[in-house]
Amino acid sequence: TDAIALVEEIQKAEPLVTTSCKEHVIHVVRRLQEKLGEKEDHKFHLFKVLRAHILPLTNVAFNKSGSRFITGSYDRTCKVWDTMSGEELHMLEGHRNVVYAIAFNNPYGDKIATGSFDKTCKLWSTETGKCYHTFRGHSAEIVCLSFNPQSTLVATGSMDGTAKLWDIEKGEETVTLSGHSGEIVALAFNTPGDRIITGSFDHTVAVWDVGTGRMLHTLIGHRGEISSAQFSWDCSLIVSGSMDRTAMLWNAVTGTHIATLTGHSDEILDVCFDYVGQRIATASADGSARVYNAETKKCIAKLEGHGGEISKICFNPKGNRILTASSDKTARLWDAATGHCLQILEGHTEEIFSCAFNYKGNIVITGSKDNTCRIWH
Repeated sequence: TDAIALVEEIQKAEPLVTTSCKEHVIHVVRRLQEKLGEKEDHKFHLFKVLRAHILPLTNVAFNKSGSRFITGSYDRTCKVWDTMSGEELHMLEGHRNVVYAIAFNNPYGDKIATGSFDKTCKLWSTETGKCYHTFRGHSAEIVCLSFNPQSTLVATGSMDGTAKLWDIEKGEETVTLSGHSGEIVALAFNTPGDRIITGSFDHTVAVWDVGTGRMLHTLIGHRGEISSAQFSWDCSLIVSGSMDRTAMLWNAVTGTHIATLTGHSDEILDVCFDYVGQRIATASADGSARVYNAETKKCIAKLEGHGGEISKICFNPKGNRILTASSDKTARLWDAATGHCLQILEGHTEEIFSCAFNYKGNIVITGSKDNTCRIWH
């Protein structure tokens, strides 16, 4: 694309792009073009093995830059790590049961939320490791959580069939989302933060208004428990993955069913969009993953090679690589366009159930039932 022509086109529709900042916008577009054009043949090497916890890990997560990551564990703690040194910075103690769901308030990264089987969610300072708030109100285990992109709310999903939204500043509940008849195992905010989706064992995904807690749509069609659900970046689409072996694509505004993505021979355990919403990846208990074009709904690549179920799948932010974590004790790196396996990350001695890219896409972390976390550069 001609960067100057593109910016002039943008200027017509966007009054904020004034003449004074036009040059800057052209510069940004050109930098983006350079970034996309860079040839990538990054090979990952094991950098560190962290014997992170005395009991198995439940989850791992990066802050946006990838300078820090956190691990949750059955040992009732969450630990904060420095990625470059592999040093433990803080141990977040206080939960009375398994710390299952963990998250940074990205892009800021100054707060951490932990959700536990003790039915509470705690909010912590990344810098000091001190606990700001303990959110109480669920009557069963918390199994998923998420910050809104504005970092004003944290949402928790529970085995009690409800989700709750909590005000980070005030430390209190703002609203309870009730309506599911089964456990809530997945939740996600849209980009503006005015909508949230919840995926449940009752086979449905619900779309809620964040301000009022009103249920706007119920996405009905799956014939099995929901395992995962996500908005596309522009919030026009929702993808859901289910134990019924299919993923479904929905119109996020109207709540209507758009397409069913088939092909897997066993339960779909994880689904995700790439960062721009052009591709959808699915991970299945059949040991394979698939990539679909969000517009044509066609399967464009099959990722085959794992010797066991794939429980986690994610794109790097650039969208040209896919990372999968499997019960075969390996993680694999794939070319998102062709489906070719580029690398096998070996060394864990038990199943890997969690994996993540940093924002630059040049560091990977894997979490395993062998109680270790591995950093790959």
